[in-house]
Amino acid sequence: MAILQNLWWYLVLIGVMIMIHELGHYWAARLFDVKVETFSFGFGPRLFGFRRGETDFRFSAILFGGYVKMLGEQPGEEARDPRSLLAKPRWQRMFIAFAGPGINVILAIALLTGLYMVVYEKSPNPTSPVIGFLTPDGAAAKSGIQEGDQIVQIENTVDPSWEDIELKVAASAKHPLEVWVKRNGERLHIPVTPSMEEQQGIGMAGWLYEMPVKVGGYSDRVHAAERAGIQRGDILVSINGKPMRAIPAVNEAIHGAGGKAVDVVVRRGDKEIPIQVQPEKGEVAGRERWMIGISLDPNIVVTKLPFNEAVAASVKRNGQFAGLIFKFLGGLVQRRVSPKSLEGPFRIAQMSGEAAREGAVPFLGLMAAVSLNLAIFNLLPVPILDGGVMLMLFLEMLMRRDLDLKVKEAALKIGFVFLMMIVVFVIYNDLSKMLGPS
Repeated sequence: MAILQNLWWYLVLIGVMIMIHELGHYWAARLFDVKVETFSFGFGPRLFGFRRGETDFRFSAILFGGYVKMLGEQPGEEARDPRSLLAKPRWQRMFIAFAGPGINVILAIALLTGLYMVVYEKSPNPTSPVIGFLTPDGAAAKSGIQEGDQIVQIENTVDPSWEDIELKVAASAKHPLEVWVKRNGERLHIPVTPSMEEQQGIGMAGWLYEMPVKVGGYSDRVHAAERAGIQRGDILVSINGKPMRAIPAVNEAIHGAGGKAVDVVVRRGDKEIPIQVQPEKGEVAGRERWMIGISLDPNIVVTKLPFNEAVAASVKRNGQFAGLIFKFLGGLVQRRVSPKSLEGPFRIAQMSGEAAREGAVPFLGLMAAVSLNLAIFNLLPVPILDGGVMLMLFLEMLMRRDLDLKVKEAALKIGFVFLMMIVVFVIYNDLSKMLGPS
């Protein structure tokens, strides 16, 4: 059932992306009076559709993309018809090529703007976050970073947000990052070399930022906390004298006590209340652990943004996503990021189903991310993609003449082979991630 749900939500997500992208090309072509012969959802043989005016709107057999066929767009086609694409000035053809990715960017911004007007999670540490938890054998801990350190600079970014930090870490596996922290009023320089997360192929530092931890509810099987008097909504301040700055720190402190009673301090309203709790044995993911029977939530402030602030936040967030994508591409070339970080149709289908089951907000957020990824991918200077078309047009504008027909045809063939290699790789990569190591 989950597989069918994943497939359905993937078709919904990718269907919107394809439709919006091709509508960008279609509307731009109509703007400059280029004859559009076919608007196809999918490739291959026509399954069904309808004709409106001079355009055949169709669904084709291979639902893996789509295209808009314009009169005179293929190399070697005649440009005598004034409504042919090749009869139009190069700047108009460049605009038509850019319109597809461009409208995907607009969609990404619009989706996040709408979400932020309904739900916006406001970080308690918008800049210069404090480290709340370290994985004992993680890259940050090995470098000398300590819980309670405040990150005041990473590389050339001063007063970074946590998003800034995570983007740099993800794109810098096995590559030293210059980090400055403030500890006890002293500014310290501590280089951190993120490790490679093998399955996803991205950099990991093994740290989390400080965020107050709130008791969200009780366990169905372990009732130690409820019996001891811990209440929903309590903020966990410390366990056995150690400050609790992140959810993993709570779990480690309780399990690390080895079954002994733990001294918990909670904040309830404006009071701090000490409570002693006796952990009990429970099971998490098939493994026994000492637990006190509470579910934990990060104490995130959820608000709504007015339209102008939502637009600004959306543009900033999409800019950060775009920066991450370009860093990944650069990392791939420099071999600092593994190709395993690329996601293909199977993984996107899996993520689509998971996001949809969580609700509309995660699904629309994923749709915005996929739309931005699709835009940037199509802008790559690969001949068969929109970016390749724009590159050849730009070269022709510089030379003030058309490129040789044989050069164009060879470039398209190379681009097609390259694109097919990418498709085969990401499908293999998806299956490897989903099936796990053999």
